[in-house]
Amino acid sequence: MPHDFTTRRKPRFKLPPGACDAHNHVFGPAAKFPYAPERRYTPADAPKEALAALHAHLGVERAVIVQASCHGKDNRAMLDAIADRPDKRRGVAIVDAGFGDEDYAALDRGGIRGVRFNFVRHLGGAPDMDVFHQVIDRIKGMGWHVVLHMDGPDIIPLTDMMQQLPLPFVIDHMGRVDAAAGTGQPAFRALLALARRENCWIKVCGSERIAPPPYAAAIPIARALVEAIPDRVLWGTDFPHPNLDHPADEADLVDLVPQFALTPEAQRKLLVDNPARLYGFV
Repeated sequence: MPHDFTTRRKPRFKLPPGACDAHNHVFGPAAKFPYAPERRYTPADAPKEALAALHAHLGVERAVIVQASCHGKDNRAMLDAIADRPDKRRGVAIVDAGFGDEDYAALDRGGIRGVRFNFVRHLGGAPDMDVFHQVIDRIKGMGWHVVLHMDGPDIIPLTDMMQQLPLPFVIDHMGRVDAAAGTGQPAFRALLALARRENCWIKVCGSERIAPPPYAAAIPIARALVEAIPDRVLWGTDFPHPNLDHPADEADLVDLVPQFALTPEAQRKLLVDNPARLYGFV
């Protein structure tokens, strides 16, 4: 059966109690939650049952489900998954200018705590910036944040915009910098400069996107971020890894964590305390 974890190896690293997978997706099932007509890719179904099975396999207790572009602004699959475990799950939605007060209130009740904007070229590139700023103005008083998905070469051009954001912002996948170029590359130096801002958070997930297996080249990038902002880093699996050019084993990704965060204290912040603070887990 798809997403059968019964024959997969367990991670060697044992996640601490309360560990949160702060970046993952649910896809479909398409028969119930159709994909957006304007989507740039069509994934295989990866419904909420698959995500629950993965987390049981890994020992993950909490999750932040991120709306993926293939579902567009139809957030129903994500909201349905959150509703199964409202105390343990939160979400990040995709919205547009057509969302009104009642829509935002419903999302907030459903466990949504942020919105996501894609700047990645293969997913359509930069959003309509008028809509972007309209949404930012709408959510900045709600206690929400904005998640930004961008390519490494876009970090420097987008820096001025990010520096002016009036709310917390979260950068996905270590900014998708090229891990092979190391920590001295201009894009990563720009990312570290942004990280010094008190409202900047960075996800040290996506090792499988910025480095080839076994992902060793991603370790110095992630470790530098964890050491720079230990109280504002998050980690996630990115399950089920849409648009990835190779199969990824989530156990391998879990086993990178102690190479990113070297002490139990740093691991607890990354996996438990930081996501609890940003997403309101008790």
